[in-house]
Amino acid sequence: MDAQTIIAWEQEYVLGVYKRPPVVFVRGEGVWLYDSDGNAYLDLVAGIAVNALGYGDPEIPRLMAEQAQRLIHVSNLYHTEPHVRLAKLLCDHSFAHKVFFCNSGAEANEAAIKFARKYARVHHGEGKTTIVAFEGAFHGRTMGALALTPRPHYQDPFRPLMPDVRIAAFNDPAAAREAITDDVCAVIVEPIQGEGGIRPATETFLRTVAEAARQVDALLIFDEVQCGLGRTGYLWAHEHYGITPDIMTVAKPLAGGLPMGATLVTQNVADVMAPGDHATTFGGGAVVSAVAAYVVSRLADQDFLAHVRARGAQLLEGLRRLELPHVVDIRGQGLMIGIEFDRDVTPLVQRSLQYGLILVNAGPQVIRMVPPLIISEEEIAEALRRFRSLVEETFS
Repeated sequence: MDAQTIIAWEQEYVLGVYKRPPVVFVRGEGVWLYDSDGNAYLDLVAGIAVNALGYGDPEIPRLMAEQAQRLIHVSNLYHTEPHVRLAKLLCDHSFAHKVFFCNSGAEANEAAIKFARKYARVHHGEGKTTIVAFEGAFHGRTMGALALTPRPHYQDPFRPLMPDVRIAAFNDPAAAREAITDDVCAVIVEPIQGEGGIRPATETFLRTVAEAARQVDALLIFDEVQCGLGRTGYLWAHEHYGITPDIMTVAKPLAGGLPMGATLVTQNVADVMAPGDHATTFGGGAVVSAVAAYVVSRLADQDFLAHVRARGAQLLEGLRRLELPHVVDIRGQGLMIGIEFDRDVTPLVQRSLQYGLILVNAGPQVIRMVPPLIISEEEIAEALRRFRSLVEETFS
């Protein structure tokens, strides 16, 4: 089908919950995407921080085909090898003792909610059910995760939400201490807020949150769905702070673009969960697990992470040297960068394709740059040149 037909059919048959630009992507190579007319775009979105290894990595389709020829699905009622190997790999490279596999970041956070409430019920009885989240957070669109995502335009059409949620100010230690009381079973926080504008937590704030949670035996949940798995130049974003959670949720890049999420837990959390307490039909399927083991091994490599840190420093410093008009802040870690403007950035996102760039926002005034982690020094230099032209010609 030609691009016009594809777009017309989508408007007729696909539920309209996304606003898509009038371009149809047909293939990718490295950090570049190509549309149906053969135009090339330098991708600084990576499928919303999903395509950490870029496009066209030959191992991913090879592993998919190899595993699919053996076994695709038998459900979680039976033992299979790929998800066990992946679980061991994730535990070996993290604080965790056990892993629950699912299909998305929202599902991983739903699992974390249930695990935390079960832990509190087992150890403290009824009544310790409140979950503390923070302003600017994004934890997903399913009903439990939505209640932890304090944005009226996401929440209001779907009220009433899950009860017993308390929202506190982000990066405000005093507000965190006040919110984390004896009725709290868990505190969930992104070490770097993604959708909230690429806002890193301060070390003082995170330490206060962790200490306050420990004092009332509330579980500390780190949502690393967007900031985890190498994005910040360390395998896990919380490594920057030296603070260990009880539960961590991951997803986006985990299976190289295939749908997969995971909830990683310590043994004391795992001990309260029994067969039948939670389940998933497709979580940890053989094909996605085989791919994810390869992806995690690549992302955990210290030379690979050093590359991310170097390219992240290049991008951050390069953006600051541009001295672009209307920029009020540039922040982030590794290859997770936010550029905050004093105005709506929608025109930049809309016009970016004209400059051979793919951009996305993180809130109304922040451009988010989360390119594939394999991006080269030369490609970052080219991205900076194109971004400068885009901003200066749009906001001049």
